[in-house]
Amino acid sequence: MQRVFITGASSGIGAALAAAYAQQGAMLGLVARRRDMLEQLRAGLAHPERHQLYVLDVTDHGALQEAAQDFLAVAGGIDVVIANAGISQGTLTEYAEDIPVFERIIATNVTATVATFHPFIAAMKDQMKARPQDCRLVGIGSVAGIRGLPGAEAYSASKAAVISYCESLRIELRASGIKVVTIAPGYIDTPMTQVNHYRMPFLMPVQKFAARALAAIAAGDSYRVIPWQMGVVAKLLRLLPNSVYDFAFSKAPHKKRNL
Repeated sequence: MQRVFITGASSGIGAALAAAYAQQGAMLGLVARRRDMLEQLRAGLAHPERHQLYVLDVTDHGALQEAAQDFLAVAGGIDVVIANAGISQGTLTEYAEDIPVFERIIATNVTATVATFHPFIAAMKDQMKARPQDCRLVGIGSVAGIRGLPGAEAYSASKAAVISYCESLRIELRASGIKVVTIAPGYIDTPMTQVNHYRMPFLMPVQKFAARALAAIAAGDSYRVIPWQMGVVAKLLRLLPNSVYDFAFSKAPHKKRNL
């Protein structure tokens, strides 16, 4: 039975990943800020009695560490940790009132990813020494982290940081046998994207995304863009000269500022 710890589990990608792992018989540690939504999620999962709920904000690193230690004790170890908690909001550097929004996005999307992984690395290393097994640390990036998007300065920066951080960690932990997997979603049909008032190419149902993400995690892929079509687009965009990219995206629709 796999033991899986997921942050940002109450809705969207986190809830879909939880449902997919529960269907496979996993024991879950589910982290989110909203108790009612976590309890509703657990009630609908396969084997609800197995799953532990942790109501906290991932920017509270002390609470996150306590949750991790509790889950390790209850589950007797860990197999997969998914740092999925994330927020998105339109931001513009020219507005002073957006600076706290930048800080909140970086704290939630980047620093909390580090704080999520930290308590589990020593336990995973001990498990690997006692009995070699598959252990995964999974960071949820975004195609928005591949090239900066106008009006999404904080979100693009945060997801670029997640991708680079996970790459550094992957190399650092290579000798230990712990796999670090980076998943970069494109447009996935979740509450986060449902507020976008513009066309979203290759929009994917969240359950389909979860199935593909689980396959990538099980395979220990170092980096996977889902859906694959967005991976092709992202590679092409990365190859564009800055002048061409800037011209093409200068009038792209912006995510709404909602301070």
